[in-house]
Amino acid sequence: MNSESAMWKLIFPLSVNAVMSIGAYFFTVNLIPRVKDIFVKANLYGIDMSKKNSQKIPEALGVVTGCIFLITMFLFIPIPFTDYIFKNENFPHNEFVELLAALLSICCMLLLGFADDVLDLRWRHKLLLPTIATLPLLMVYYVNFNSTLIIVPKPLRFWLGYSINLWIFYYLYMGMLAVFCTNAINILAGINGLEVGQSLIIAISIAIFNIIELSGDLWKAHRFSLYFMLPYITTSLALFKYNW
Repeated sequence: MNSESAMWKLIFPLSVNAVMSIGAYFFTVNLIPRVKDIFVKANLYGIDMSKKNSQKIPEALGVVTGCIFLITMFLFIPIPFTDYIFKNENFPHNEFVELLAALLSICCMLLLGFADDVLDLRWRHKLLLPTIATLPLLMVYYVNFNSTLIIVPKPLRFWLGYSINLWIFYYLYMGMLAVFCTNAINILAGINGLEVGQSLIIAISIAIFNIIELSGDLWKAHRFSLYFMLPYITTSLALFKYNW
């Protein structure tokens, strides 16, 4: 692949993604005030203990930003593959499956979050459901990569060597990581702006790292990550504006 073609496949989808993400921000900012009364009528609200008044504050608004994020990503799906579609090139089915599997897992996580707000799930359910939601990603990783080799940190190489093959324990680790990430955010529920605030800090740090690494050999992986990070950051900013 020549440099111009590679640059086009890098810049074009990211530019479209950025424009769609900005549009998602303004749409979410305008949508939240219009739907907040629906959540209050459904008894999905709380009382702000830090305020003198007893105004009902709608909860579970994360499902609104989550839905806008998913709609944005669904509309974005054909964009990275326009060259392959219009020029009849060999379609990268592995990349397409990775994108769909990631969206499927996010849908499962969004369902879990909303179910927790509505049904007040017990902790054992909050551990089980994220584990199941990671299965599509783990299966895609197994089919496309199936690399379970890790590089040992330098201080431990004297005892463990340069690398270790974790075999099935690598997949166990990835599944447990998803459980940890979802519950690490959820455990801080109830403090204004803290859940979405730390999510924004994490997402922005990942996006900065992705942008820096776009000039490296693994630019495709970091481009793929940015597809999700940019709309997530903008929709989360809209929630943060009201959640603050």
